[in-house]
Amino acid sequence: MAHAFGTIDELGEEYGFRKVRVPLGVTAFGVNAIVYPPGFEGFHHYHDTQDELYFVHSGEARFEVDGEERVLGAGGLCHVESTTPRRVSNASERDDLVLLVVGGSGGYVERDGHMVDEADSTRRASFGTSGGS
Repeated sequence: MAHAFGTIDELGEEYGFRKVRVPLGVTAFGVNAIVYPPGFEGFHHYHDTQDELYFVHSGEARFEVDGEERVLGAGGLCHVESTTPRRVSNASERDDLVLLVVGGSGGYVERDGHMVDEADSTRRASFGTSGGS
């Protein structure tokens, strides 16, 4: 199948990892959702080859990386290279923390996007610029 839809809630109800890759058929990179209860202290870990990008979907995440500690709320992003030890914990004593974690190895693919409808090319070129819509 060339596409799939889902929600984090459909992938499980318990705290912990909610596997995204297999249910949605993702083969190009690793991806999981993680749900931590209030106050949960994460695991100090690293990877051999896989960088990770963390996206805070909801709640407050405490990141401990290379001696630096930072709390990020919804919409927050943190990238950590593979062999760098890190711990991600729930900084809130009241709310669940929901993260989306994308992992991969092998580097950037370069820009390889193409417009299906050439009429979108002009709109895309101006999107995100001071005059775009």
